[in-house]
Amino acid sequence: MVVAGEISLPSWDLYELSIPCTVFGKRQPDIHDPWYDLRLCSTGEEPGEEPGEDAPAVARLALRTGYGLDGLAGADTVIVPSVPDACVEDGSPLPPRLIGALRDAHDAGARMVSLCTGAFALAEAGLLDGRRATAHWMHTGQLAARYPKVRVDDSVLYVDEGDVLTSAGLTAGLDLCLHLVRRDLGAHVANQLARRMVVPAHRHGGQAQFVDLSVPVTDDEGLGPVLDWARAHLDRPLTVADLARRAAMSPRTFYRRLQRATGTTPLQWLLNQRLGRAQALLESTDLPVERIGELSGLGTANNLRHHFVKQVGVAPSDYRRSFSRTA
Repeated sequence: MVVAGEISLPSWDLYELSIPCTVFGKRQPDIHDPWYDLRLCSTGEEPGEEPGEDAPAVARLALRTGYGLDGLAGADTVIVPSVPDACVEDGSPLPPRLIGALRDAHDAGARMVSLCTGAFALAEAGLLDGRRATAHWMHTGQLAARYPKVRVDDSVLYVDEGDVLTSAGLTAGLDLCLHLVRRDLGAHVANQLARRMVVPAHRHGGQAQFVDLSVPVTDDEGLGPVLDWARAHLDRPLTVADLARRAAMSPRTFYRRLQRATGTTPLQWLLNQRLGRAQALLESTDLPVERIGELSGLGTANNLRHHFVKQVGVAPSDYRRSFSRTA
């Protein structure tokens, strides 16, 4: 069952709603038969007050479903793709009938799933108390503050707690739905479906939602040439003293100016660049991990794995399986 949180949906919420409909709603007899039996249910709730004259225009689409909340009865899996923005941003209450229906479905043995802000509905129903859960990283702070009993993890794509699963926003919801297919029907079926949808077959749930390895724009013209030189020589054992010497600065001055320009320390900047090089090589080459460690300046394969798991959230081999252009 897929539960729509309101009858009139903002256009941007259609993405999360369409994901489970695409994965579970279209029968795939050549991949696996029988397939899932999907029902789209609505709370029957209209949105709150219309925005004022000064509010930005919001494209909304009317949603007509074949089932109300009574359609959740007997469901094996219940998916909440999102909740209204007002419930997330302004703390507006969720429909009591929805919360009660979610509790009843869970008590009856249904597997409960949320995508993006749908986690707020599961949390309001008490289904995430004492559990690890996630949502889009833009909303995890609000989720943690509003529901302190939930162990919110803002760094992962999705969390599988057995009978309750949550995902981050947008494409992470697709990752979780394919994970469900893999759990239910096996890796071969999930891989075939992912290929049909032209998406990575499997992104591990522990992979980071957002990893910023970029270099902020800087107006410090004195740093530009030395940073470009460093990126071209990442395979060397560079030190802060090396970079400062090339920039004709003292190490202390170089440290201060780089931190002011990029918002990070020289050593962290170097590590980010090395990880970025390693990611590019994993995506575009078949080089062994040992060689990638050398070319990126991270040294041994073990050192590469250590920093990669810590910063990106998955092992280099898992990252390559998901993002390699030759996979």
